[in-house]
Amino acid sequence: MRADNTIHLTTAARRCHELTRSRTIRTLRELDASGGAVTFEIVAKSAGESRSWPYTQPDIRAEIERLRSLHDRAPTQAVPARQRTTDPSLLQRLQVANARNAELADDDQRLRRQLAQALGELRAIGVTGKLPG
Repeated sequence: MRADNTIHLTTAARRCHELTRSRTIRTLRELDASGGAVTFEIVAKSAGESRSWPYTQPDIRAEIERLRSLHDRAPTQAVPARQRTTDPSLLQRLQVANARNAELADDDQRLRRQLAQALGELRAIGVTGKLPG
């Protein structure tokens, strides 16, 4: 009769699981300390695990979601007062943009007329064989 060696397999699997957990937790702490984005993909890749593994661990999943929500809510740096756009500045930029838009509309109309003229001349050449004029 063979000896039951399942205890060794169970012990090895448990050890592997604990190593994976400790590597993932260390990765979470490093990402949190660096202030970088924390996502399941980044944590799994940095820990050398599959992306699905952190989803199967309730405590690790909760920590990733907590850190991710903290990062999403982090306030952005305010623009210094001297660099903020003022209402008169915005109005000036709008007036310049509108003037440029009017110039482009005029150019568009002029080019359309020139194109119509050229196409008419080409059509006349095709019919009579001579340039009108």
